[in-house]
Amino acid sequence: DGQQTVECPIGDFFGTAPGMNPYQGLPLGVGKAKDRLPLYCRWLMPYSRSAKITLKNLGSQTAHVGAVINTAPYRWTRRSLLFHAGWRIERDLPTRPFTDWTHLEVKGHGRFVGGALHVVNPVRQWWGEGDEKIYVDGEAFPSHFGTGSEDYYGYAWCNPDLFTHAYHNQPRCDGPGNYGHTSVNRFHIIDDIPFAHSFKFDMENWHSHGEIQTTRAAVSYWYARPGGSSFFKTITAADIVLPVVPEYVIPHVKGAIEGEKMKIIAHTGKAHPQDLGDKCSASEHLWWTGGKPGDKFTLGFEVPEAGQRNVIAQFVKARDYGIIQVYINDQKAGQPIDLFNPSIVNSGEIDLGTFNLKKGVNRITLEIVGANDQAEKAYMCGLDYLRLK
Repeated sequence: DGQQTVECPIGDFFGTAPGMNPYQGLPLGVGKAKDRLPLYCRWLMPYSRSAKITLKNLGSQTAHVGAVINTAPYRWTRRSLLFHAGWRIERDLPTRPFTDWTHLEVKGHGRFVGGALHVVNPVRQWWGEGDEKIYVDGEAFPSHFGTGSEDYYGYAWCNPDLFTHAYHNQPRCDGPGNYGHTSVNRFHIIDDIPFAHSFKFDMENWHSHGEIQTTRAAVSYWYARPGGSSFFKTITAADIVLPVVPEYVIPHVKGAIEGEKMKIIAHTGKAHPQDLGDKCSASEHLWWTGGKPGDKFTLGFEVPEAGQRNVIAQFVKARDYGIIQVYINDQKAGQPIDLFNPSIVNSGEIDLGTFNLKKGVNRITLEIVGANDQAEKAYMCGLDYLRLK
């Protein structure tokens, strides 16, 4: 009908940027690469007189494209709406100070039906502490005020696991943790948001890390009566250059005997590795839970040659961790160690003393002897690593 209503990189349009990341949403989805038509779009796109769809190659490589478009008779009325999709990107977006980042701002009459977000994160830490803020028809305060980016996109606790559902998906999360490229989407099919004359969608750019820079790119989908306007700019070749993320190198303390790799000899409660990112060597510690005062936890660690060695340990501290006594081959190693701290941190290296170690498997035993008065009495414990000198 003579009005451009869609301008978007093709991967972003299909809610999967960057790359072909399989997921099965209701209005959009990506099949397997071997499928004849791996990308599908079910958005209805009404028009009164004419419609034109153009694919424009902004790169230097030849692209071979095939498509199937399904049409059906439609009676256009004064209540009919045109389908819209708009995209924007911002590179080198600082995480401090906290800001609101706008996904969509439009004038006119219509209905908001969803969007997709691509985040490029240079660290493992969580990028999405921010809440969505949706302003309808010029509201001074948002009528929709969320509880976190991952809550809006249908998951929780910064989970890097991929998932696919009809209305919300995470087709890509490189990892480890939330490092690298992440792609999420949310479709408002049964909960679309109507607006009479204006609509604005902001997401708080709140990152759990301090002074770093990320890249955000978002596509928004909405329906509107002819004649409306939006804040999107024409997409250039420079806009669609994919930010390069180096392969993540897991930090590892030289000479560390990792706690999560040690053989468990005896314990009460439960024990398993827990990923704490850059707080720990090799990103993980061995997390002991379900213990109580008097309980012991024994691990075996390998020593290549017998002799007197200085044993150094690093633990994890948190608000619900206990006080432990350490033993090396049943010999008490120093004084009890208080693992309480209001937030999760590593203990730093602690010198446990000098011991005669045998060739082969030696034992380290952790005994719960109490808890700090300020601690939650869960008596948990985490061993990051041992190091021998």
